[in-house]
Amino acid sequence: MINLDYQSRVPIYEQIVKEIEKYVALGILKPEQQIPSIRELATTLGINPNTVKKAYSILEQRGTIVTLSTKGTFISIKTEKVLEKTINEKIEEIKEKIKELEKYGVSKDEIINKIQ
Repeated sequence: MINLDYQSRVPIYEQIVKEIEKYVALGILKPEQQIPSIRELATTLGINPNTVKKAYSILEQRGTIVTLSTKGTFISIKTEKVLEKTINEKIEEIKEKIKELEKYGVSKDEIINKIQ
């Protein structure tokens, strides 16, 4: 389910976060759906459980997942807000890149034409 690129410079825990958030955004992982425990996922991916724990901590801080003691880890019912926040962050990143390009003398029309 989670695809990792072990050759990437992006840390494994960040890749896990991005993959889970992507699956939530695509509706593959649905609110209140249980996801693998830290140990289960670490074993499946062949990585250190501390790496998965770090990813899950980030996802919990963002409100993407919730851990219920003795029950497991689940996708949060508030995923719409999390998704909206993630989209807004990505749009801000794009705006920053556009500002960068404008500093090099590229107009917004040129940027739009090249993107299309």
